[in-house]
Amino acid sequence: MADYREAPLAGRPKTLDPNEYFNLSPERRRADEARAALRANLKRQYQLQLNNPHRNELIEDPALTRWVYARANPYPHFRATKKTSLLGAMFGVVPLFVLYYVFKTDRDNKEEKIKAGTLERKFSLSS
Repeated sequence: MADYREAPLAGRPKTLDPNEYFNLSPERRRADEARAALRANLKRQYQLQLNNPHRNELIEDPALTRWVYARANPYPHFRATKKTSLLGAMFGVVPLFVLYYVFKTDRDNKEEKIKAGTLERKFSLSS
């Protein structure tokens, strides 16, 4: 850790902060170790179930189940924020106005040329 140099625009990662890394209380270290042991035990149980050659039942991964549910049902948990409102306006409303403006000005220009008699019509049926 002695050769680690901080980036000029970024702070030191929490894992490399000496105040967080070295000055931990014994309770905090015990809690971290207990959490790591629980996580390792759950991972080991899942790997044993997954790699069991005589497995007949479906293995349910709760994280995957939550992810699939969230992807299938986004609207009950959707919250309107400035970012989602701006994106909705940019991709839902603005293109409609832009297309309206483009088609309207093109049609108006074409009508003016027709009234002035300067429109070159390709595939004219009357000539």
